[in-house]
Amino acid sequence: MLIKADIKSHTLSELNTEFSEAGLPKYRAKQVFQWLHRGVGSFSEMTDLSKELRYSLEQKYAIYTAETELKRISKDGTIKYLFRLHDGEHVESVLMNYHHGTSVCISTQVGCKMNCTFCATGKSGFSRNLEASEILAQVQAASRDIGERVSNIVLMGMGEPLDNYDNVLRFLELVSSPDGMNIGMRHISLSTCGIVDKIYDLADRRLQLTLSVSLHAPNDEIRSRTMPVNKKWGIDELLKACKYYSDRTGRRISFEYAMIHGINDSDNCARELAVRLKGILAHVNLIPVNDVTGTGYRRSGLERQKRFISILGAQGITATVRRTLGADIEASCGQLKRKHDEEGMFGD
Repeated sequence: MLIKADIKSHTLSELNTEFSEAGLPKYRAKQVFQWLHRGVGSFSEMTDLSKELRYSLEQKYAIYTAETELKRISKDGTIKYLFRLHDGEHVESVLMNYHHGTSVCISTQVGCKMNCTFCATGKSGFSRNLEASEILAQVQAASRDIGERVSNIVLMGMGEPLDNYDNVLRFLELVSSPDGMNIGMRHISLSTCGIVDKIYDLADRRLQLTLSVSLHAPNDEIRSRTMPVNKKWGIDELLKACKYYSDRTGRRISFEYAMIHGINDSDNCARELAVRLKGILAHVNLIPVNDVTGTGYRRSGLERQKRFISILGAQGITATVRRTLGADIEASCGQLKRKHDEEGMFGD
């Protein structure tokens, strides 16, 4: 059986080369590239190509799309998608409305290997990496659904982006292409649990995207209990890489910190965190921990959050509480897929 090539993961330069080798004029590659980045699902939709060329392309290439298996709309306008991929796997994406435009939070893997104790995705195990085209397809599907251009992209859905490094880099090149969706790097955020060697590599590329680091603890003892990745790269090593990133790129790092009652939300934790972050161009994003079945975690109360922010602020570290969107539709990553896997079906 002939395995068709994933054409949407090709850069324009790669398409130029392949089309040229096939005896096709250069402008055809650009036409096809632009069609792919409008989100078409078949070559038959490329109406300015001849029928013969469309048939020829269809024999050689596949177009990977993300089809909506389930869509839930929150009272606050947040939209949660469960997308079905070409092989039947599922990933989640979330579209959020802000005053500055729409942001889509997308997945980079089916499942996740990192096994953070407060995350629903890790509890579903890991299936595979997403291709660059499959990451891009989520942005296109959400944009098509709402009928408008997406303003910002957040790689903070299912999976660890830096564990799928090559495909994520290719996605970034594709989505920022002037001949594609043309979404600039400063409108893209990438969240990592702390894959240190890839943070250094990303820093040296100076892509100008926003790096978000899931820290969630002020010391190794707490972080290793909640985030197994810390056993490979401890906090000191991680923060050294983060400082290198901010120094190298001039970009402020957002440190994500899930507030877990009685675990990491004490005054001492706040003081220790402030000391750790001194000298790094940083902002702390406090997140009331998600209600994930089986963890036993409770989110910190509002007064505790305010106290934590106050202590950080007194030490010169800016912090805010992240606005919670879509809580009524299980918008945090992994929850909807996990429910789908357990139940095998959905109602409306």
